[in-house]
Amino acid sequence: MELQTYTKQQLALRNGQDKPQVWIAFKGIIYDVSESRLWKNGKHYEHWAGQDLTDELADAPHNEMVFEKLLVVGALR
Repeated sequence: MELQTYTKQQLALRNGQDKPQVWIAFKGIIYDVSESRLWKNGKHYEHWAGQDLTDELADAPHNEMVFEKLLVVGALR
C-alpha cells in the first residue's frame, strides 16, 4: 500500500497547536503521536511536533526502534 504524502508545511500544522493531530517525521515517514502521553501539547522534552526529527535522534536517550510502536500516517515529500 502506498502512503499518502505530505509536505513539510502540512506536517508543521500537525504540531498539537494549529490542528488536533500531533505528528512527527523520522527518515521520511510521518507518525501520529496524538495519543502519546509523552507528546502532550505537541512537546516531548526539547522536541516539538510538526517537524522532521531525523537529525535530532542522535541526542535522544533511545534508538529508532521507538518508532516501530507508532502509527504511520504518511510519507514526507
